[in-house]
Amino acid sequence: MNLFTEMRGLVLEALDQMQAGGALPQGLDFANVAVEPPRDAAHGDMATNAAMVLAKPAGQKPRDIAEALATRLAADDRVAKAEVAGPGFLNLTLAAPVWQRVVGTVLQDGTAYGRSDMGQGKKVNVEYVSANPTGPLHVGHTRGAVFGDALASLLDYAGYQVTREYYINDGGTQVDVLARSVYLRYLEAHGQAVEFADGTYPGEYLVEVGQALKDKVGDAYVGQPEEVWLEDIRNFATDAMMDLIRADLAQLGVQMDVFYSEKSLYGTGRIEAAIDSLRAKGLIYRGTLEPPKGKLPEDWEPREQTLFKSTEHGDDVDRPIMKSDGAWTYFAPDIAYHYDKVSRGFDALIDVFGADHGGYVKRMKAAVSALSDGRVPLDIKLCQLVKLWKNGEPFKMSKRAGNFVTLRDVVEQVGPDVTRFVMLTRKNDAPLDFDFDKVLEQSRENPVFYVQYAHARVSSVLRRAAEAGIDTSDAALRAADLGLLGHEAELAVMRKLAEWPRLVEIAARTNEPHRIAFYLYELAGDFHALWNRGNDLVELRFIQDGDQGTSQAKIALARSVAVVISAGLAILGVTPAEEMR
Repeated sequence: MNLFTEMRGLVLEALDQMQAGGALPQGLDFANVAVEPPRDAAHGDMATNAAMVLAKPAGQKPRDIAEALATRLAADDRVAKAEVAGPGFLNLTLAAPVWQRVVGTVLQDGTAYGRSDMGQGKKVNVEYVSANPTGPLHVGHTRGAVFGDALASLLDYAGYQVTREYYINDGGTQVDVLARSVYLRYLEAHGQAVEFADGTYPGEYLVEVGQALKDKVGDAYVGQPEEVWLEDIRNFATDAMMDLIRADLAQLGVQMDVFYSEKSLYGTGRIEAAIDSLRAKGLIYRGTLEPPKGKLPEDWEPREQTLFKSTEHGDDVDRPIMKSDGAWTYFAPDIAYHYDKVSRGFDALIDVFGADHGGYVKRMKAAVSALSDGRVPLDIKLCQLVKLWKNGEPFKMSKRAGNFVTLRDVVEQVGPDVTRFVMLTRKNDAPLDFDFDKVLEQSRENPVFYVQYAHARVSSVLRRAAEAGIDTSDAALRAADLGLLGHEAELAVMRKLAEWPRLVEIAARTNEPHRIAFYLYELAGDFHALWNRGNDLVELRFIQDGDQGTSQAKIALARSVAVVISAGLAILGVTPAEEMR
């Protein structure tokens, strides 16, 4: 049940009646009529812009339309008050039974309350993490992993058919560097002294890989030239790194549906097929690009290249897809990879990139637009940097990784639940400070604790009620007289519960899972406020001595809060807390 959708239906029904009675002309378009929370909560529970958007096409003053509409809406039992404000905005105050009914709906639907069919089963591919397979995941990957995973869960909750995908960048020169680095560790495992040159990976995580290679092949590669061992070690090392990455992701609770290898695009005709598709549309040509804006590189010289006419699909400049030596640019396999996604029949694509890939957004959007003839939208979400702090100072790099803080470092410090929630306490394109001390504090300033504490408090109420002999089964709570819930603090919680289905759809429509974390914090705040009022007012306490009926009604409200918190935390990939230590 989306109460905002229900009330919009009531507004549209009233407008239809006004048309039928001649108060409004026929043929008006109601598509832009909205019902949403007012900007100022003091103005009411909901507001509609109906009079404002219909005034001009109707040839009437907005206030006249609003007053006539208010009269019709006020006649409905669900509306306690309909007031016209300003030039023609209409504010609605709903009757208490409307909010009380929300509690019953939550208990009836369980964690399915708020689920939406908005996605209508459309197929969405969410690609995230996609780190180079050259080492363990670092803290920047952690934010992208959490964001992408929560977004995928959100879209699933909103009715989409979601595929979680990881693109393995195993086709570039970085995997050759990995192979050479592993070879050094392999020689080290044989007792040789080695030196890591600039450009190799000195992290200790490769020690085990070198030893594993020795265990597999013995001394077969010792003293052999690179052409003998490079390809074999590259494959061995890539597999080892992907096993490490999968283990890191598992620690964070992230499971991928598809791991797609960039290497599979080479020598298989897939890149050529993608480029041929663009060529058939007249989008591939030989040409010379203008010099780059800003400071001109000393080695820059105009030269003819094979270019993709990306400017025809919204890019700033056309992009090279082939180097002067005939080799593909980095962009070419990315085009082929997205061509494969389009060919797999996805209705929409979402890529989650690090902040350093901002310059790649327009060209990738242009490529997908061209490959799909504009049918398949691509949304690219950039995750900004994470700054780590501990004891008031920047958190130092990991010795094991060599030069960065790993995902495993973070999870081992605070656990996966805290890691995931904190990573979603800022919008993805805003920088995030992750303070190891603050995220473990038990205070309102720590959003993880604040939300978890609300769920734990409900669990404690249920335990105490059971000890008092009160039936708190879902059936008993659904049958409770919710009309007993009339205090403003109780109504505030019910209003927040009613926002959940609408919030889910907004978050899914904008691909912004951080909205879920924000909402849960607000819901927890309203619940804690009700709890604290109960310290002063006995009648607001959830367990009323000697009055099982009233207790069950109040416990029903608490239980509905826990249900929605559980549903929201599940989207974020966080386990609800039953008790707090």
